[in-house]
Amino acid sequence: MSQTQTLDVGLEGLDALNGVDALCLFVAEDDRPLPSSAGYVDWRLCGALSRVLQGGFFTGVKDDWLLLPSDGKLSVPRIFVVGLGSRKRLDAASLGEALAGAAKVLSRAKVEAVALEVPQGTSLSDAARAEAYQRQFLPAFKGARVSLLADKGLVGSLSSKKG
Repeated sequence: MSQTQTLDVGLEGLDALNGVDALCLFVAEDDRPLPSSAGYVDWRLCGALSRVLQGGFFTGVKDDWLLLPSDGKLSVPRIFVVGLGSRKRLDAASLGEALAGAAKVLSRAKVEAVALEVPQGTSLSDAARAEAYQRQFLPAFKGARVSLLADKGLVGSLSSKKG
């Protein structure tokens, strides 16, 4: 089982990442502008992710994948970007599939320590997001450490599930 550290979503949380060899972002095809962690990372990368999206190489459709270098603009060397499909249609089942798929790809890439944010959806509760992370991502991720970029609602749902 991977050890989990929780950090706030935002530039401070990204700057606090230590010893993390990959960042995993989830981007939906209808995410324009980029929300949350993806937006903060895009800011740090001077719009590199937005340019890839505008160019159509990666669009955020379900099962779309992108690997970007951080070029030293973040402490994390590799950025894996996972397509979610439509955020408006993101439900617990599709979130679970995306998280399990991400865990498998990260494990195959020999990622030992990853940072990620569990995506939000219009019909997803914080409890459903916490459950998908705990049941789909954690068991499938073979690395040693997870830094979870989490909003207050998700942190509360994670701690209530532990107790």
